[in-house]
Amino acid sequence: MNRAENLLAFGLPGRGKTHYAAAIGKELILRHNMSVLFTSTFKLVEKLLNAKKELALENALKKLDRFDVVILDDIGYVQQSREEVEVLFTFLAERYERKSLIITSNLVFSKWDQIFKDSMTTMAAIDRLIHHSIILDFPGPSIREFLKQKEQ
Repeated sequence: MNRAENLLAFGLPGRGKTHYAAAIGKELILRHNMSVLFTSTFKLVEKLLNAKKELALENALKKLDRFDVVILDDIGYVQQSREEVEVLFTFLAERYERKSLIITSNLVFSKWDQIFKDSMTTMAAIDRLIHHSIILDFPGPSIREFLKQKEQ
C-alpha cells in the first residue's frame, strides 16, 4: 500500500468482503502505522456532495488526502445522481497513483454503469482503479446464511 496500490474485493452480499477490508485496514494501522479511513461509499459521497454545495469540495478532498488508505465499503449499493457520480469520480481521480483505496462491491465491473451512469465515466473510473490493483473474488455461500443454518 505504500505505492498507491488498490485492493478491490468483489462478491455477492454476505461473502466477507467488508470483514476482510476492515481486517486489512486494522493491520495497516497496527503493523504499518498507516492512516486509514473506513467509510461506506454512501456516506463519503454524501459528505463530498455537501462540501461541493458549500463550495468546499477542494478542502474536503484535501482532508481525505491525509489518509494513506481509504476503504470504500459497498460501492455497488450506491445508485447516484449525476452530481453524486461527479464527486465520487473526482475523489477516485484525485487519489489515482497517489494514495491507496480498498473498495468492496457486490457488482462486477460490467455492471458499474449502474453506479456511474454512462460508459465513458464508468470506463475511466475502472481504468484508474485497476491500473495498480489487486482484485479479489469472494465466491461461495453467504456467511450469514451458513451461520443461520448452523443455529437451527
